[in-house]
Amino acid sequence: MKPSVELSSPASRALVIEHERIVAEQADRHAVTLESVLAILRSTRLDDRAARALAVETAAAALVVLRTSTDQHRSALLEPVTGAFARLRTDLRPLVRHGDLDVQFVEPPATGRALPGEVAHEARAIVRSAVLALLDRGTPHRVRIQWDCDGLNLLIGIRDDGAGTLTAHDDSLGPIVERVSALNGAFDVASTPGWGSELSVVLPLDPPPRPDFLDEAVDLSPRESEVLSLVVAGSRNRAIAERLGISENTAKFHVSNLLRKAGVSTRAELAALGTARAQ
Repeated sequence: MKPSVELSSPASRALVIEHERIVAEQADRHAVTLESVLAILRSTRLDDRAARALAVETAAAALVVLRTSTDQHRSALLEPVTGAFARLRTDLRPLVRHGDLDVQFVEPPATGRALPGEVAHEARAIVRSAVLALLDRGTPHRVRIQWDCDGLNLLIGIRDDGAGTLTAHDDSLGPIVERVSALNGAFDVASTPGWGSELSVVLPLDPPPRPDFLDEAVDLSPRESEVLSLVVAGSRNRAIAERLGISENTAKFHVSNLLRKAGVSTRAELAALGTARAQ
């Protein structure tokens, strides 16, 4: 049987092979880190407080190493836009194969500018999160995904035929907002009740450089410093809001600002950099 998704060129196949190698290396690192954390937590020579501190330190150090390694691999690679889009189709294949959702892909032009590895990676993560958010908000039968390039930006459009009740402030879109903000991109949502929702994302092809660590030169307000310490401790937005006596939306706003200032896209990376700052 002919596969539903084909890699368009030898360069695309080479990228997939390299990706698989990197994933295997990262899996090994994850296994070592998890085994170390479990050994620390199970140790009878450490009390609870000491075990927790050492486990957090071990995990944070591993996250810094992982982020640095990942950034190096991403920055070293340029993905043809058609190859990056083919990998996106592969990522979403389970939704097509095991569900009733009709996912339609509008191919980007083959002549489009190659995508930096980081942009390609974040673009695929954004689309995956968006499709899941649309599914969570209703029962769309069809989702249309389109990529295009204008020479300076990757343009992403995602449209469904669902209930049309999604807004830019929906909690399910939080991870997308954080990723887009970290790349200095733009994000918009347009919904029409009964007709569906459309998400528009603009990602610069030259993203801002990321710092090696969140040092003291990064200007944080007193409130942001408080929020950062709670993120490092593993608190989610609701817990941060309750601890500081602010609304959950305000907590989310502070976390988004911290992600932007740190130049990262996930809370785990922010926590790792925040831990390095405190040391």
